[in-house]
Amino acid sequence: MNAETPYLLPDGETAWVIETSVAATHLGDMLSRFRTGEQEPMIFGDAGQPEGVVISWGDWRRLMTLAADEEGFDHIYQTARERLADKNAGPSIPFEDVAAELGIDLDEDADQADKPKP
Repeated sequence: MNAETPYLLPDGETAWVIETSVAATHLGDMLSRFRTGEQEPMIFGDAGQPEGVVISWGDWRRLMTLAADEEGFDHIYQTARERLADKNAGPSIPFEDVAAELGIDLDEDADQADKPKP
């Protein structure tokens, strides 16, 4: 079986899904890439279906900033629940697209997370 499988995203882009057993052997490589500033995540799962993702610390911080914003989180959570319930929705949508649809600037929110709290 191939170690990577193409997964078609709603916008026509392709995400490459790495088999879980192979992804485990690449964690050190991912850390090296993140240290050089690359932000591309590693998507992994079995049978060509995305099930998990390895993201950079900066991306994780941006996600936590958004989740900490209770009003924003409730809205995002409701949107996610509606999309998951829609059987005709098709493949999942990249996080960046959802944030843009909700009017959230991920870079701005991450910058705020790094500032000390008063």
